[in-house]
Amino acid sequence: MDLTRHEGALPSGSGYVIEVPPGWNGVLLLTCRPLPREPGEPPWESEEDPLLGILVDRGYALAGSANTIFWPLERFFADQVPLIEEFDRIVSTPRRTIAWGPSIGGIMTAGLVQVIPERLSGAFPLCGNLAGAVAIHNRELDIAFVIKTLLAPDSDVELVRISDAQTNYRAADSILQLAQTTAQGRARLSLAAAVGNIPGWHDPGSPEPAAEDIGSRQRNQLSWFEEPGFFVYFAARAQVEQQAGGNPSWNTDVDYAQLLDGSASRGLVEHLYERAGLDLRGDLETLASAARIEADAEAVAYLERHIVFSGDLGGVPVLAVHTDGDGLVTPDNMRAYADVVAWAGDTELLAQLYVHRGGHCSFTSAETLTALRVLSERIETGSWPSLDPQTLNGEAAELPAELRRLRDDRPADPSFFNYEPRPFPRPYDIRSTTAGEVG
Repeated sequence: MDLTRHEGALPSGSGYVIEVPPGWNGVLLLTCRPLPREPGEPPWESEEDPLLGILVDRGYALAGSANTIFWPLERFFADQVPLIEEFDRIVSTPRRTIAWGPSIGGIMTAGLVQVIPERLSGAFPLCGNLAGAVAIHNRELDIAFVIKTLLAPDSDVELVRISDAQTNYRAADSILQLAQTTAQGRARLSLAAAVGNIPGWHDPGSPEPAAEDIGSRQRNQLSWFEEPGFFVYFAARAQVEQQAGGNPSWNTDVDYAQLLDGSASRGLVEHLYERAGLDLRGDLETLASAARIEADAEAVAYLERHIVFSGDLGGVPVLAVHTDGDGLVTPDNMRAYADVVAWAGDTELLAQLYVHRGGHCSFTSAETLTALRVLSERIETGSWPSLDPQTLNGEAAELPAELRRLRDDRPADPSFFNYEPRPFPRPYDIRSTTAGEVG
């Protein structure tokens, strides 16, 4: 299908793309793209993401701004009103505007609900960091803290205030590779994964390992560290700290035994420690007695602005979707978001769907289109349609076979299911800021 594509620059200097199909349905999808681009590049090229083409083929217009850094929320939030106004000028005012995006694009999407609710008809965060910026960086610090404390306490690896990201990442990766060669190392890596609720499932094209398949579950956790956990914990953090003007994370008063008790992987850790002949209680005591890390208050305040969640959805219907086997942005993010939305009294505006699959953002186009239809019906009618997984799977199964495939082109059956994730290990939302609990 031919479309009209516009490229340009917003007043901030950010590049933008607007794509409008013939026969536009009047709905603008405000596309929150998390991946950094080189300066001057548009946020995407038409051939880069098949889903974008599918959405345009189905009548949706797209608009998005580019970013050049790993944690682009500050610039992104400032760019969206100018982008919408540019769309109004070049095309026309949309009948509906829906913000949407995956991963960091998910927290960007949910953030817009707080920042510009009056501009949105709905929001569609996918596999997003919905526990908020402070909580997710604390979670990553907890994982990294266990790794260094138990596997390389005398190493030069920096957990916070990282001075050289690439050097730090290489040193951390060396620790990971060495740990994988011994039963003791693998047990301790699994403990680190468990305190962050990282599941023992990684490959979206493979079935979930059985609970008793200790070896497979542990190898899947290691895969999350390799792709791309360690890079996030030990390298990408440096860029966040640079933006925040210091370290925004802390673990003062954290009880790692308590985090393990609340983890779905507690049994896996206990099995691995027993196999390795290690004393789990002893390692937990080591963690309890290790020197802790304090945050820089101004850096915490930066992440509070960009962004922690208030639960106030401003009248905007929000449909969030997550896989249960996501070990990069764990599904407990959804639990944290639902909790603060319930506290704020906006539960009727929020719906959450789960897909039973490993991997990060590993939805098929059929599942994404089905979920988008659910949100669109809520926007148009004022009521949520059926969220029954069997109904949704039946709808997705009726879409063309080429839409029922993973990103690597493997076929995948529609897999919506009922699921209740574990609580987020250390939640941090607007209630935390008003209580002044910075650590």
